Amino acid sequence: MEERFYREQEIARLPAFLPAATYNLAHTLLARAGHCLFVPIRSMQYMAVLDGEEFIFVDSQNKAWVELAWQHFRPQARASLDERVPFEVVHYLPQAAETMKRLPTEFHHALLLLADRQKPDSPATIIDLHAVSRPNPDDKAR
Repeated sequence: MEERFYREQEIARLPAFLPAATYNLAHTLLARAGHCLFVPIRSMQYMAVLDGEEFIFVDSQNKAWVELAWQHFRPQARASLDERVPFEVVHYLPQAAETMKRLPTEFHHALLLLADRQKPDSPATIIDLHAVSRPNPDDKAR
């Protein structure tokens, strides 16, 4: 399935920071998904589309038009994995500034829901490899 998204001219480009928990979870889920991940943000009626270069956000009313994008993530700028990640927010539609007020928090919640749905139904089982004793070939020779 192929999706196409369109952009208006860039209105604004602003520096921002993404909390480490959100950045790390997004990239973990993206790695599991492959080259692209769709994240429904139901509380806002938005869809996030993640790839290795950027995260774009579209309103359910204007599904093909990118309202804003998060680009140029710089995780290498942080000293540890629990530090926030600098990036740029690009506004394509006038309402993007208002959307950004709620988006980081709601996006993180949507990622948590998606991660929770991907957990296995049953817990992992650990097999004790030492529980079964193998016959020692040297014992027969004695």
